[in-house]
Amino acid sequence: MSDTNLTNGNGKLETSDDQNGVIQPLLSDYYQITMAYAYWKSRKHAERAVFDLYFRKNPFQGEFTIFAGLEECLKFIHNFSYSEKDVEYLRKLLPVHTESEFFNYLSHLNTNEVEVYAIDEGMVVFPKVPLLRLEGPLAVVQLLETTLLTLVNYASLVATNAARFRLAVGPKKGLLEFGLRRAQGPDGGLSASRYCYMGGFDATSNLLAGKLFGIPVKGTHAHAYVSSFNGLEDVRDKVCFDWLADLLSGLVDWLVAGLVELADCETSKVELAAFISYGLAFPDDFLCLIDTYSVIKSGLPNFCAVSLALIEAGYVPLGVRLDSGDLAYLSVIVRQSFMKIADEYNRPAFEKLTIVASNDINEETVHSLNHQGHCIDSFGIGTHLVTCQKQPALGCVYKLAEVNGKPRIKLSEDVEKVTMPGKKLAYRLYGVDGHALVDLMAQPNEEPILEGGKILCRHPFQESKRAHVTPKRVEPLYKCYYKDGKINQRLPTLNEIRQRAQESLSHIRMDHKRALNPTPYKVSVSGPLYNFMHDLWLENAPIGQLY
Repeated sequence: MSDTNLTNGNGKLETSDDQNGVIQPLLSDYYQITMAYAYWKSRKHAERAVFDLYFRKNPFQGEFTIFAGLEECLKFIHNFSYSEKDVEYLRKLLPVHTESEFFNYLSHLNTNEVEVYAIDEGMVVFPKVPLLRLEGPLAVVQLLETTLLTLVNYASLVATNAARFRLAVGPKKGLLEFGLRRAQGPDGGLSASRYCYMGGFDATSNLLAGKLFGIPVKGTHAHAYVSSFNGLEDVRDKVCFDWLADLLSGLVDWLVAGLVELADCETSKVELAAFISYGLAFPDDFLCLIDTYSVIKSGLPNFCAVSLALIEAGYVPLGVRLDSGDLAYLSVIVRQSFMKIADEYNRPAFEKLTIVASNDINEETVHSLNHQGHCIDSFGIGTHLVTCQKQPALGCVYKLAEVNGKPRIKLSEDVEKVTMPGKKLAYRLYGVDGHALVDLMAQPNEEPILEGGKILCRHPFQESKRAHVTPKRVEPLYKCYYKDGKINQRLPTLNEIRQRAQESLSHIRMDHKRALNPTPYKVSVSGPLYNFMHDLWLENAPIGQLY
C-alpha cells in the first residue's frame, strides 16, 4: 500500500498488494446482493444505469467539504471480482431456491463496462454536486454502492476536519496528528492519518501510516518515561551511550548547579534524571513533556538546564510539549523564560525552541487560544480530529439517476432528499478576483459553459432564487477516471493531493470558510436542467384526491 500511485501502460496498478485487504466486494450490505439477484432474475441486470454519489449537507456547521477517498474507490473498482470462496459463502447465505446460474454470473462479474467520472481528489466540494458518477450494467454499479460510500464518507469527513484545524491555527503553525489510540479501530486510525495529512496536517505519530504513505512521523515521550526514574543515581549508574560518557561524568552536578540559578524552587530530581537520560538518547531531537509534576516549578527549569548542557556539548535542543493546564498562560511563561535565557546566557538557540501543545484540543479550543493570545508553535490533535466528535458522519448517498438513457427521480416530502435526475455535468465558475462564485450543474446536451458568457444559474428547488453570472474562468469538474477496465488518469501522490486541497481552499472566499456563521456557497442548476427536473417532478408526483 505504497504511495507511488501510478498505473502502467495497460491501466493496471503496478503492485497487486496496493489495496487494503479489507476492501473487497463482500465489504457491503446484504441487500445489495439480494437486489443483484432480483435484477438478474428479472433480466434487468445488464441495463445501462447511472448512479450519483454525493452528500446533502456540509459537516461541522461549515460551508465546505474536502473530497477524499477517490484513489481507494478506483482501486476497489479496478480489482472488483468475487472469489470462489465469496461465491460459496453467498450460495450458503441466499435462500435455497436461488437459481444456481446466478452464482455462475457472480463468479464471472467484472467492471470492464463500468465508467467512472469524478471530481479530483482533494478538491473543495459542495452539497448536491455528485463527487462520483458511475455508469455501467445496473447490477454491477449497484453492487459497488456500499463500499464506495464507506470509502468516501469517512475520508472526506476527516480531511475536512483537518482542513478546518489548519484554517483555525493559520498557515505557519505546526499541526501534528496524534489520533491512532483514539480512532475507530486500526483501519480508522490508518485512514485518519492519511486523510488528516491530506487535509493540511504536517505529521503523524502513526508509524504504519508513515511507512505506507510517506507521512512525516513525529513524537516525544510520555509521562510514564519520566515517572519510571528513581532519581539522579539512575543516570550516574546506567550510562547507555559510551560516546557521551565523558560529558556525562560531570553533567549531573553541573545541571543541579544550573537549576539553582534558573529556578527558585525544589525541582523534581526524578524528572531531571529522565530529561538527562532522554537528552543522552536524543541529543539532536531533545523535545520534552514538561508537565508531569509542575510546568513552572519543575519541568521548565529541568528542561532548560539539560538544554544548556546539550548546547555546551554542541547540540541544538528542539523544545517542549505542554499537555495540561492553562495552555495559553503556560505557553507565554515558557516563551518568556526561553527568551530570558537566550539573552542572559547568550544562547540564541533558546529563541528558536518549539512549544507544542496537546491535551484534548478541539477546533473551539484553538479559536479560544487565538483570542487569549498564546506562544504555541505546534498543536498535537488526537481525539477530536480522528473521531470527528463534532459530527461523526458526512452522510454521502448513492442515488440512481438514469436507466437505459431515461432519467430517474426520487421524490420526498423532504425537499432536501429529492434527487436530480439524469446524467449531469458540473462546472465551477470563478469571478474576476479569482474566487469561486458558484457550482453549476447542467445537462450534457446543453451549450458549453464558457468564460465571459452570461449564464443563468438557478437554485435547484426555489424558483425565485436565480442570478446571472459572467464568469472570468470556468472549470469543468469531472474527469473520466475509469473506462474499459482501466484507470486512465495518473493517480497523484498524497503530497500532490495535499497541495491541491490547499490550492482549492485558497480559491474559496474567507466568509465561506469562517468558523462562525459562514456564508452558504451557491450550488445551482442551469435553466434547461431546472425546467427538465421540475417537469419530471410533476410527471412522477402522485395526484391527490379530495372528497
